[in-house]
Amino acid sequence: MAVVSATEQISYEDLYARWERGNWRATEIDFTADSEQWQERFDAFERRAALWNYSLFFHGEDAVADNLSPYIDAAPLEEQKYFLTTQQVDEARHAVFFKRFMHEVCDVGDGTMAGGLAAIQPDLTWGFRRVFDRLDTMADELRRDRSKPKLAAALALYHLIVEATLAQSGQHFITGYLEQRDVLPGFYGGMRNVEFDEQRHIGFGVKLLYDLQREDPECKEAVAELLREVLPWALAVFVPPGWDERYATAFGFELLDIYEMGIASLDSKLRAAGMPMEELRLPLPLDLSSRERAEYGIALLRAGYLGEKVGPPARDTATLALLFAGVERSVDHRHAPRQPVTIEWDFADAEPWQLRIDNGATEAAPGRAAAADLTFRCTVEDWVDVSAGRIDPRMAMVRRKLRPSGNLRLLLRMQKLFA
Repeated sequence: MAVVSATEQISYEDLYARWERGNWRATEIDFTADSEQWQERFDAFERRAALWNYSLFFHGEDAVADNLSPYIDAAPLEEQKYFLTTQQVDEARHAVFFKRFMHEVCDVGDGTMAGGLAAIQPDLTWGFRRVFDRLDTMADELRRDRSKPKLAAALALYHLIVEATLAQSGQHFITGYLEQRDVLPGFYGGMRNVEFDEQRHIGFGVKLLYDLQREDPECKEAVAELLREVLPWALAVFVPPGWDERYATAFGFELLDIYEMGIASLDSKLRAAGMPMEELRLPLPLDLSSRERAEYGIALLRAGYLGEKVGPPARDTATLALLFAGVERSVDHRHAPRQPVTIEWDFADAEPWQLRIDNGATEAAPGRAAAADLTFRCTVEDWVDVSAGRIDPRMAMVRRKLRPSGNLRLLLRMQKLFA
């Protein structure tokens, strides 16, 4: 007897029915007690830290409400379109909820949606801006291309990255400390409603992705390509101002906890959608636990290897080992040469590194190669800028920041060789 997965048992009709049963009114939440407790139960730094976090949610809810229409048009079935219509209503309601709280309790904005959004712009992080700029361009792409692979990539960005990885993790910790402190009852109740809505949205996204990848095998590669592009930005969304971890610890949890939950959530949702990470060939340390992956990602951000460029990256051997561990994992052996090859990085400001690729195995190590097939001469900073997507490698070569020599065929294969 065939085994039916949990995802297959979900129906679009049931998801719609849950929306009808779970309706709530953002305009009727009473923030009277919240206004008093905001001033009396939060100190100045806690108010600043909370506002930074809430600002990301406020802008995010408005952005996803604006960008959902092309998803409705691209959905293959009427039942899917109907559910997505309810989701757009939910997102608008969430934005109204955050706008009311930010203005009536926190005195942010002038009471209008435009005024509130303008007031929080300085709090939006580099990673947040990159992810939501990509959501804007994805909506435009989906208007032009309603194919199943493009819809799958769009769902991965919206439902798995924005909702399951970022929003759900942040919501969990916000409601956790509000409940523990027994504060902001209006905001807490509204956030719980938002959580329930988002769980429904994520369930729909996983279900539709599962159906799409079964119908069109190209959907998996479309999702993998999108995740390779967006994950480095998503990792930087919750980097606090000045790397001040009090923005998390002031409320009783560690920044690492948020990252761990987000990574675990993405892993489980992809698996439920029939696209486990190992099949997508993502350049992630899949041999590590979610917490260890979170530690690794934060270390790359702190070293300046990922995220916003705020200064020169770390160049010591131990930290460079983190960078080249990622280089090892990013090799796509489907495009590797049949014969063993060695690539060398001859850094002007650090010891050289080498990467050996041999029949499905890779090994990176410090030190000069005995006989390199391809050598890159550059600084650590210039290579990091190329690998982090801050500069196009072709432009780096034109400007002589990246000077390759050796096997030109291997050089031409580099874009396919590295995910």
